[in-house]
Amino acid sequence: MAEIKAEPFPLRLDRDAVALIVIDMQRDFTEEGGFGASLGNDVARVAKIVPDVKRLIEGFRAAGLPVIHTMECHRPDLSDLPRAKRERGSPRLRIGDEGPMGRVLIAGEPGTAILPELAPLKGETVIEKPGKGAFYATPLDYILKERRIVQLVFAGVTTEVCVQTTMREANDRGYECLLVEEATESYFPEFKAATMAMIRAQGAIVGWTAHLADVLKGIAHA
Repeated sequence: MAEIKAEPFPLRLDRDAVALIVIDMQRDFTEEGGFGASLGNDVARVAKIVPDVKRLIEGFRAAGLPVIHTMECHRPDLSDLPRAKRERGSPRLRIGDEGPMGRVLIAGEPGTAILPELAPLKGETVIEKPGKGAFYATPLDYILKERRIVQLVFAGVTTEVCVQTTMREANDRGYECLLVEEATESYFPEFKAATMAMIRAQGAIVGWTAHLADVLKGIAHA
């Protein structure tokens, strides 16, 4: 057991029951020419967290702790893409359309891939999710229960959408959730700030937030 300095109060970490979940660090969301940029977003804001996400992943690997990656993507035939989701966003480039990095958010396309510097190692779990939350229509809950994981540390993008959605899903399933502040980002700084406040409000109603250095220190001594 190790205690991590966190908000709204310290979190005791059990190394036998914790995993890192890295949410959607994909080219389409972080590189120029991808889906995120096509929506008018400044992808440089989210790309800047890559070194810190890498440090976090490497810290978990060095400690022998599990790392799980997620990718938002859909089947090539779009059978798992609701019409309501496809019709949102940019009128000129929607999910499934051909873009600069292949078909947008389609499994197997170049833009859907996780950034090379954060790529999963052989044996690490990769969850392909058709929704914002990583539990929807995926085996994630089953995988975590099989491994007796009850604490989840989160990184990735975007803070207020896929990261927050997954944390809320996890919270309702009984997992303790911690979000690493330097390892998550939004295209909109005010959205990140609001999400952080909501997560740790009312005595960690959704979970905890902590700084990268404190998390790395905690897992090294867990």
